[in-house]
Amino acid sequence: MALPELEHFFTQIKDAFNSQSLQRLVLSKYQGDNSELERITIRPIKIKDELLLSLLYEYRTNHITKNLSLTDAIIFLENSLGTDFKNAHMLSDEWEIQFSFSKKGKILVNKHRNKNNAATQTKQADANTKDENQKEKLLAHNKEKRRFVDQSRPYLRELGITDANGQIIPAMSRKWKQINKFIEVLSSAIQSTGIAKRDDVHIADFGCGKAYLTFAVHDYLTAQLGVNTRLTGVELRQGLVDLCNQTASKLCLTGIQFEQGDVKHFATKNINVMIALHACDTATDYAIHMGIRAGADIIMCSPCCHKQIRPQIKSPALLAPVLQHGIHLGQEAEMVTDGLRALLLEANGYDTQVFEFISLEHTSKNKMILAQKRKAARDNSEVLAQIAAIKTFYGIDDHCLETLLSDSEQEATESQAK
Repeated sequence: MALPELEHFFTQIKDAFNSQSLQRLVLSKYQGDNSELERITIRPIKIKDELLLSLLYEYRTNHITKNLSLTDAIIFLENSLGTDFKNAHMLSDEWEIQFSFSKKGKILVNKHRNKNNAATQTKQADANTKDENQKEKLLAHNKEKRRFVDQSRPYLRELGITDANGQIIPAMSRKWKQINKFIEVLSSAIQSTGIAKRDDVHIADFGCGKAYLTFAVHDYLTAQLGVNTRLTGVELRQGLVDLCNQTASKLCLTGIQFEQGDVKHFATKNINVMIALHACDTATDYAIHMGIRAGADIIMCSPCCHKQIRPQIKSPALLAPVLQHGIHLGQEAEMVTDGLRALLLEANGYDTQVFEFISLEHTSKNKMILAQKRKAARDNSEVLAQIAAIKTFYGIDDHCLETLLSDSEQEATESQAK
């Protein structure tokens, strides 16, 4: 039998649900056996005129949604709260309730009125009537920017970004923003390179993870541009590979598949678009090298963990007082590493941009290297001289990407000689 405090809490949840004032219920401080589960967010949802509760299980590697009736949801809460989950936060239009268990098993309840309730919001809306036109213009502008991705697309629902009504799940708003920005950047590059006019397009996405962006790219090219697309997602973790293939099968998608492996062991030719986000340390170099060797029209990388260049940097006398601080040396190494990557791409027939991108979920790094294959050849001797001068200035003996490109050139020369 549930404790009186729990019974009262469940009654408040039922009342809020039945009066359609429940906004959300979050279960946290998970103590169960599944080390991957972090929390569960519960929200009311209407499916075919039936009001249900949607439970978003937030795992470290993926999200899963289950829809339950109020009765089944309460049974689940009775079995979970106080055992698997030690904390619950309920928010309704009128109340905000924090329900938790201390380490000694004591129940702690903190209840107060929701300061952002409907009445307060109405007063604030009335006070801001003069700014309504400006808000509408801003809202229209934001909607226009989001048109690169239609939030009603089935893959968004299947990946747990939207609910059954096509609304963005609040916990996934950052991922939704990242997807839109990525497709915006990609669409511009596609238009510049003319890829959309080709009969077939092959894309490789290395380290695709849960494949949010992979599915978005496939959907954009096939559904919006009508391009016959073959997309390969490459991921080291077999569990995610299986999950992504199952998702593609469930959505009845063709031309998209996922393989276990990494960029070093992936052999293919004629890649039109090479993507490698969150490619740690020299993995970015291997990915760029793969893109250049495959003749990719577009290369998109989001590098992190710059370890190779940092120990090689010899601070010039003038900069030594500044670079004696670890954080500054790290920032300098990152700038030099990615700056040389951009120059090496320039020297190998690409127009390159390095700019700020939206942070990935696994890292605070927010840099994007975007390279588009140049349509006309040009003399790259000046760029090669700049690379050599920068390496000499910082005392750098080896840059992974430069070494890979040099080895490939030597192999090609030896092959031609035979």
